[in-house]
Amino acid sequence: QVQLVESGGGLVQAGESLRLSCQISGSFSSVQSMGWYRQAPGKERESVVIMRDTGSIKYADSVKGRFTIFRDAAADTLDLQMNDLKSEDTAVYYCNLKFWGQSPYWGQGTQVTVSS
Repeated sequence: QVQLVESGGGLVQAGESLRLSCQISGSFSSVQSMGWYRQAPGKERESVVIMRDTGSIKYADSVKGRFTIFRDAAADTLDLQMNDLKSEDTAVYYCNLKFWGQSPYWGQGTQVTVSS
């Protein structure tokens, strides 16, 4: 059983930074991708950054140059460094893990609120 637990969300002012962390537990193999998604009030969930098993990383255009994903395999964490936050970054952020041939795993989410 794989579990994902996010932490690090909070309330910040525009221009400030936050670092989200996703603790991954459980045994697994054959990871297809891992990444971060977000869902703002009244909007659909969208991908923020996806890291594939090939090593490729795809950022949403809206966060390019401001957000960076970090994977620590030894600690089994997946972090998201968010700089120069904007009010439009306000959302619940979810960690995501996909295995080949299986349904994706999601964390419970962590709230990020950016005041302008």
